[in-house]
Amino acid sequence: MQHKARIALTAIGILGLSMAAQAQDGEQYITLASTTSTEASGLFDSIIPKFTGKTGIEVRVVAVGTGQAFEIARRGDADSLLVHDTVGEEAFVAEGYGTERADVMYNDFVIIGPDGDPAGIADADTIAEALQLIAEAQAPFASRGDDSGTNRAELRLWEAAGVEADGEWYRELGSGMGPTLNTAAGMDAYVMSDRATWVAFENPQNLELLFEGDEALFNQYGSLVISEERHPHLKHDLAGQWHQWLLSEEGQQAIGDFTVNGQQLFFPNAE
Repeated sequence: MQHKARIALTAIGILGLSMAAQAQDGEQYITLASTTSTEASGLFDSIIPKFTGKTGIEVRVVAVGTGQAFEIARRGDADSLLVHDTVGEEAFVAEGYGTERADVMYNDFVIIGPDGDPAGIADADTIAEALQLIAEAQAPFASRGDDSGTNRAELRLWEAAGVEADGEWYRELGSGMGPTLNTAAGMDAYVMSDRATWVAFENPQNLELLFEGDEALFNQYGSLVISEERHPHLKHDLAGQWHQWLLSEEGQQAIGDFTVNGQQLFFPNAE
């Protein structure tokens, strides 16, 4: 009898483990590597529940700088990628890590600075002139310095302006957009931010939006399909549903409907 009981208990244990494994295998979720701006702005809190409600697929976001997001995806540690560095995205596909990229939404970058505007950038006609004025005044400038999409765009703008950004006035922080804005507020420094994070930022202190509107400050976001050949273990079917939903009328509407303090922060590319 004891022997039979042990066999029964063993069978129950195996069945339990099998059921647990099946439940785990049946979990419908993807890991999305994306930027801090999409997370910090609250966009994902707004649109992901709509996607999950439609498909049953949960989206677990790893919010890092764009450069880090690329590395996560290259390692095969994310099922999908949503970032904002078109040059880097095209290289990701060309290198064979991705099979498709698509424009999903856009907004713009803005230059924030102390309300006294010591460098006088509010009167500049172009972003190149604004950056030149900051450098000439050697006014403190807080750079993310983290290889994010924002940081990459900022470095390209300095180069286009013919300015070598270095010296004590130029501070590379190696931090995300929110912490960089906090540091800039504490040191009355200029800083480049994506508009979404700035609008959602709750600790401006003496900071104000001082320069905007140059076409060079355009900020495009793209969704990438990761190569199944390169990383066959990923959840390509589920990730494909997310990618297609972002591009669908429903997904684009969800992006356009998201606002903070009455302001639309991201503009769908279908518009």
